[in-house]
This record gives sequence, C-alpha cells and structure tokens, in this order.
Amino acid sequence: MPTCLLSALTSDFITLAHAHQDPPLCANNGGPWTTWLMLGGRGAGKTRAGAEWVRAQAAAAPPYAAQRALRIALIGETAHDAREVMIEGPSGILRHAPRSERPSWTSTRRRLEWPNGAVALTFSAEDPEQLRGPQFDAAWCDELAKWKQPDAVFDMLQFGLRLGPRPRQLVTTTPRPIALIKRLTADPRTAVTRASTYANAANLSPAFIEAVIGRYAGTRLGRQEIDGEIIEDRPDALWTRATIEGCRVDAAPPLARIVIGVDPPGSARKGSDACGIVAAGIAEDGTVYVLEDASAQGLQPSGWASRAVALYRRLAADAAVAEVNMGGDMVGAVLRQIDATVPVKTVHATRGKWLRAEPVAAMYAQGKVKHVDPPMPLLEDEMCDFGLGGNSSGSLSGGRSPDRLDALVWAVTELTARGQGGGPRIRSLWDGPVVGRGI
Repeated sequence: MPTCLLSALTSDFITLAHAHQDPPLCANNGGPWTTWLMLGGRGAGKTRAGAEWVRAQAAAAPPYAAQRALRIALIGETAHDAREVMIEGPSGILRHAPRSERPSWTSTRRRLEWPNGAVALTFSAEDPEQLRGPQFDAAWCDELAKWKQPDAVFDMLQFGLRLGPRPRQLVTTTPRPIALIKRLTADPRTAVTRASTYANAANLSPAFIEAVIGRYAGTRLGRQEIDGEIIEDRPDALWTRATIEGCRVDAAPPLARIVIGVDPPGSARKGSDACGIVAAGIAEDGTVYVLEDASAQGLQPSGWASRAVALYRRLAADAAVAEVNMGGDMVGAVLRQIDATVPVKTVHATRGKWLRAEPVAAMYAQGKVKHVDPPMPLLEDEMCDFGLGGNSSGSLSGGRSPDRLDALVWAVTELTARGQGGGPRIRSLWDGPVVGRGI
C-alpha cells in the first residue's frame, strides 16, 4: 500500500473507530439527541473521540456533524486539564488534526481558531461564571464526573448552547454515581454509549493491562474505572458517596494535631490485605481533616513501616497510631526501627469493625470530618462498600478486609478521644517537621 494512502487511512478516524466511538443514531426517546454521554473506563478512547468530534464540528464532517459549528466550548476539570489533555495531549485536538485543517492555539486567550473561521474556547470547571455570557453551537465536556461543581458548570453551559439549528454537546467521562451523571443517563434527549478499557486494549501498554487491570478487575473501583459502570452505594453501607462528596475541601486550616493511622497486614504475600496508612489532623474547632491515603499492598514490614514514617515526616505529624491485633509487639518495634523518634501509640481492637466505625460515620454525617482534595478513591470506595452484610463485625463486598478504612477509623478516633495527653500545638501543614517531638 502506498505510504500516502496508508497515512490517509490511519488519519481517517471514523474508519478505525471502535463501536462506542461511532456517533449515536438517536437519543433515549428514539429522536435526535442533544447530549451524547460517552461513559468509558480508563484508556477506552474517550479523549480521542472527543477531539475527533470537535474537529468534525468545525469542519462539518460527517458522520459526526451535519453542519459547521462556528463557536465551540471545551470544558475540562481544570484549565490545566483543558490545555494538557483536550488540546495538546497525546489524544488531543492538535495532535490528530491534519496539517491542512490544524487550528492555531493561543493559550493566553484559551482560543483555538480553524482556517475556516470556526473557534473553540477552553473553560475550567472550577469557575462556572466563565460560562456566563458566551454562546455556542457545540460543546465538549471532558471528565464531567470529576468536576468539583458539576451542576453549576453544566447549568451555565446549557444557557450558552443557543446557536445554530441544533446545538449539541458531547460528554466524555469515566462514570461516578453523581446526581448529574444519573440525570443525564435518564434524560430522553441523551444518547448513551459505553465502553470498558478492554475495548481499546490494542492501543494500551501491555504493562498497564497486566499491572492495573490485573489488580483491579472485578473490584468496585475496577468496575467503575475499567468497565465504566456507574457503581451505586451499597444499601447497608455506613457511608454514602453523597456524604463524602459533601465533605470535600480544597485545603485544611492550621491543625492542632496530626496522626498517622496504621492498620498492618497479616502477611506480605501477593493478594494479601493491604497495609492501611491514613493521615488525619484536627483543627482548633474540633473538625477532623483526612489528609492522605498512603496505603499499600504486598509490602514487607520494613516496607510499610518506611511508608508510614515517610508520611509522618512529610506532614510533620505528632504520632503514629497502629493496631497490633495481627502483629503484636512487632508492629511498634518495626516502626521504631525505621525512626526511633516517632511516637507510636499501639491500639488493640476489642470491638468489631462495624462498632468502631459507626461513631466515625456519625461524625461525617454531622459535618465534623472533611476530606482534603485530591480525592482518595480507594479509601472512599472502601467506605461506601463497608456494611454488615450478614457479618456482625462488618466487611467489604466479598468478605474483604477494609484496611484503609480501619486506618482511617484509628486516626479519627485517636484525634477525637477525650483526655489525650499533651497539649496541642496550632500549626500549618506547611510548617517543617519537628524531630523527636512527643505527644
């Protein structure tokens, strides 16, 4: 095959597109669609499909577009994501546009301009007010399920989609069970396509397939991030996703005390429980801030102890709180071997996991615990999957142990326990570490 013909074929996206990247024929109600909702796992080809759809809108290229869109909105989770993923990324608009149709990109104006006069503007989902005023005849919303203010931003966009005979929007996202995704899925004017990571496996790294898919396939996180499913809350769970979404904050205030909760595994064998390592701090007003989930699986005792101590040092924490049911005196000893100056408080579980977690879940419901961004998906998955399930002690789906949740519970319980020894020291997370400080 001549090189020029091969090049033309490989740049003709619609010829090589997967089924989920083909334009839908109709909406849920059988009529023309207004919103194309593309739900897919990581690496399923959502960004490439979005970039090609936008390019087709600007060029009036079938089968994606019947008429040219002159004003297009491009909305990413942040301004950085809009630029680095949607515009300049490996699957972005600039990377795959033919030279003769390539738009010029002016980053200072957040503006793409095609030779035929079509214009696209980028927006950050962090600022709904950016969308107040401009008007469009097409829009591409990327990773909508991750937006911090999805309803406010999406609502502002709808007021601006008012140009042309039929304004349309494409939403590409890995799903999460937020209200807006559910509402769009049920909307009669929405066309929904779905795809798992496996659909695009031929274009992904074999190491990614083996390591990531091999590890998470079949888990709640895997069903969401790989299979592209909308995972609903477990009916008997102590936490709901709505509760966790409602407790997110951008940053913590100055904290009086920070502790590292540690729930050691019983074994370092492959497939064994993870070592739960979660950092949390308490502010002067009594509000607890969950700072980071540094849990890890498959580590030897020296490995998870080093990880916990590194987090302790980085956050200038006050103590490590470690459960000793599985490892006894070894747990404290291995932490002190890594750093003898770390104050280690060992705790022994005398009640079931459910009874220990219940008061902490009540604090969340009362708004007394906050999660500091960025999200901690593995920890939050465990929280929303922890229920009685016929076990009075509580467990995750399939009977797995909630190691990250256990570490969280120990940390929050320690911070909120009455009669703690030692006075608090108000400081910011940006203060440097204090070596050898007691509690």
